[in-house]
Order: sequence, then structure tokens, then C-alpha cells
Amino acid sequence: MMQRRIRTGIIGCGKVTHLHARALSAIPESEFVAIYSRDVNKARQFAEQYHVLPYSSIKEMVEKEKLEAVIICTPHPNHAAGSISAMESGANVLIEKPMASTVEDCHRMMKVAAENKLLLGIVCQRRFYAPALRVKKAIDEGKIGKPILGTVQMLGWRDESYYKSDPWRGKWLEEGGGVLVNQAPHQLDLLQWYMGEIDELYGCWANQNHPYIEVEDTAVAVLRFKSGALGNIVVSNSQHPALFGKVHVHGSNGASIGVQTDGGAMFIAGMTGITEPPVNDIWTIPGEQQMQEIWKKEDIDFFNAVNAVDYFHERQVEDFLRAIIEGRRPLVTARDGLVTVEIFSAIYRSQRSHQPVKFPLAPEDI
Repeated sequence: MMQRRIRTGIIGCGKVTHLHARALSAIPESEFVAIYSRDVNKARQFAEQYHVLPYSSIKEMVEKEKLEAVIICTPHPNHAAGSISAMESGANVLIEKPMASTVEDCHRMMKVAAENKLLLGIVCQRRFYAPALRVKKAIDEGKIGKPILGTVQMLGWRDESYYKSDPWRGKWLEEGGGVLVNQAPHQLDLLQWYMGEIDELYGCWANQNHPYIEVEDTAVAVLRFKSGALGNIVVSNSQHPALFGKVHVHGSNGASIGVQTDGGAMFIAGMTGITEPPVNDIWTIPGEQQMQEIWKKEDIDFFNAVNAVDYFHERQVEDFLRAIIEGRRPLVTARDGLVTVEIFSAIYRSQRSHQPVKFPLAPEDI
């Protein structure tokens, strides 16, 4: 039987666009046909490179090319407008993280998706890492008892040249926030995936050594989950040249498991590669301790055998397109994306109020 192909397009022509253009060009389920940018010259340049058609109107692109799926690759505060326009024109939407820069935008997007019976997914390709999937599987199989403590440590680095690489970076209005909004969403996503629903959060943030940006470069938070479990978040862009990104889960039976999603200098879409392979850096489940080194070798060998940047983006896009074809939910849903936005929004709100913030977050006029 011939494989059904989804007619696909991209909205936005930033650095990450190349990753998704390559993915849409490589995946058998995709027929990549069009790209949109407000800057028609940018759209034409990308279109020529990938042999697709350029557009400066989302509605026209989706309707004329009969697109079933588009990927949003615009700056974060623009995610809602592009997504809603595409969905109202009939396309399913996959959004580069984070889902949006505000909780209110997330709810608007989810409402339009529901009204039009369309899929809305979020790019969190680290969920597809084998070590990250092992953690989830062990939790689901009850191997650590109940998760009682979850932690995120993401200690990275961004220099002045990074913030100058795009005019929207490092500004509240154009980026929506700093390390919480741009670098930490992958680890925040894994934390909520592993630990379940959040009850409340207390957090604060600061700009410690980046005087040339408006937004935070460091943030911390303490969480209480509805299960009674506790959590801790420590994220920063202030450790040169970057240390690691880790998500650890500790269980009621005393076992601890975790994934180092990033090691060394952090990946920057369109600018750098992945420095170190993801690995399970903690694994103390009784009878499985010896597996840590076995898995580590497997994961390093696999990492060295593929283009890791392209491979995991392809798996995310592939899952989304197959979800459309199979009539199922993608691995990373809009609801998941909303929770990540709630987490960083709660830290911003908690800083302003000096109080814990209850979940789910209520709408807020800022």
C-alpha cells in the first residue's frame, strides 16, 4: 500500500527553519511544498534552497497549496497569530518550543484547534531521546514506586554575540522572556511529563551577568505536585562555556533515575551542533544498576552514527505527521505545551507577588 503523504509548509524563516525544512524534505510522510515569511525576499531565498513555493500570506499559502500541516518557526510572541491563522485556514500545526510566551495565547490557540478539530503539537525533541524514554518507561512501570522528588538543573551559557544574532533576542516584548522561555522548555517539559500535574510553584529570577539584555539569565523555583511530590528547578545561562542539562526523578522506594539531556556547550539551532550525547546519568533501580554503562555505550554509539540534530527533529515531525494520518494524539500535545508556559509564567508571577502561584494559572492582564 502506498504511504499517504501530508502536504506540509513552514511559517517563519529563522535559523531553526533549516532544521524543519530538512526534516520535511526527508520524511516519507511529508510532501514539503511551501514556506511563509512576512519578508517576501526571505521566503524566496528559503523557497529556492528547498525547491518549494514562497508566500507572504499564511491564509493564501494554506488554502492554495491545500496544506494539512505547517510548522511554526517564528519568534515566541508570534506563535499564536501564525498558528491561529493556519488553523483557521485548515492546517494542523506543530510549533517550535515554547508553545507561546503567555498562558492566554496558549488557551486561544487550543480553542481554535478544538473548534476546527485539528491537531496542535509542540516541538520537544528531547522526549525522543532513548535515555529520556527509559526514564518515562521506568516510572510508568512502577520501578521507582511513586515519584516523590523531581529536579531540573540546566546550567548553560549564552554570550553577547548570541543575543545580537537576531534583533528579537533578549527583549521582553520580542522574545517573551530569557532562559526560562528559550533554553529551559525542553527540561521543563520532561519534568512535568515525568512528575504529573503541578499544584503550586514559588519562584524567582534575576539577570546575573548579561547587562546587555532585558530578560532573566537565571531562575529558580520550588514546586509541589498534586501527587504530593516535590520539585526543584534551577536554570541559568550564566555558566561559561556551559555545564549540563539534567532531569532527575527520585522514587518512594529509594530508587533514583535521570537523564542528562545536554552536556558541554549547549546546542543552538542553526549555529552549533550537539556537543555530548544524551545519557542516563543516574540509575539505581535494584537489579538494573549495571544497565547504566551498557545503555551509555549504546547511546554514545548511536549518537556518533547519526546526525543527532537532524535525526531527533525528524522523529518529532514524523510522529506529528503520523498522528494526523492515524487519527491519534502526537507524543507532545498542546496541553503539554501549555504546562511548560504555565511553569515559566508562574515563576514570573511569583517574583512579582512574592507568593506561591496555584495551578492551573488563571488569565492575567499584564
